[in-house]
Amino acid sequence: MAVKVINPGLSTTVQDLGRPGYYHLGIPLSGGMDRFALRVANMLVGNDEGAAVLEAVFMGPELEFTAAATVAVTGGDLPPKVNGEERAGWEAFPVKAGDRLSFGFLKSGARAYIAVSGGIDVPVKLGSRATYTLGALGGHEGRALKAGDELPVGEGVQGKGSVPEALRRMPGSPAELRMLPGLYWHRITAEAGQRFFADTWKVAPEADRIGYRFKGGTALDFVPREQPFGAGSNPSNIVDACYPYGSIQVPGGTEPIVLHRDAVSGGGYMMVGCVISADMDLIGQLQPHSPARFVEVTMDQALAARADRQAALARVRAHLGL
Repeated sequence: MAVKVINPGLSTTVQDLGRPGYYHLGIPLSGGMDRFALRVANMLVGNDEGAAVLEAVFMGPELEFTAAATVAVTGGDLPPKVNGEERAGWEAFPVKAGDRLSFGFLKSGARAYIAVSGGIDVPVKLGSRATYTLGALGGHEGRALKAGDELPVGEGVQGKGSVPEALRRMPGSPAELRMLPGLYWHRITAEAGQRFFADTWKVAPEADRIGYRFKGGTALDFVPREQPFGAGSNPSNIVDACYPYGSIQVPGGTEPIVLHRDAVSGGGYMMVGCVISADMDLIGQLQPHSPARFVEVTMDQALAARADRQAALARVRAHLGL
């Protein structure tokens, strides 16, 4: 079976749960920006939770199926349509050979996940089918989809079920992004740190798979220092260091940037902290101009949030009888 791409949408890529283990070589994790939604889409169609799906940003693609399959669309509220007839999101539905899947206008969120029973069966590269466009690695020819592409689909089973809104996870307004202050927190004044958490920020237009920039808050005040050997003269510069996923840079002290799935692995900007793993999915669903606040947490709270996230997935599995 194959899926034919009639219209690729704005930016649609093949993604799974990513390729861990290569970040020290400069190859990022990649994979779905909203891993919760990706996993649930696969659950609904009977796939392994880490199977490859399509991640659509802001606008959905138009796809044609060459054989019968089960489809589910999760994540942002991007209404799916089969031959023009609307279907529910977060719910498995059948398609037949010759059917066309299209989408209405985005109502909320930023990214939708389109799972097909059997999974998108593109070649595995470094242990993953995820697309890393900057490195032209993985996915379909290492790039976003184009009209005329044909995507192979593996052998699958018939999925079923739906996930009620109470079991879904999307950001609030303002979104609350929990973070651990980082190794360089001491570089800003105590007053600047208090303002950083008190301010409401807004997502800037520069928001993609590499990182999300935030604007509208108060510029940071830095503690005076002597310029270190090997660092730039701006007080936000440091001697090059490694960047964890979720790192929050503030170049020049003005606009925080949260590094995401396709981020570079190191550089010369200090990091005020790191968004916890449990909240990285939420960032992937924020549209430009969405309000957000950074919330300070402890390591114990971060670990508890990670456990809560795993429990949320377990509740979905139980609901679907998996």
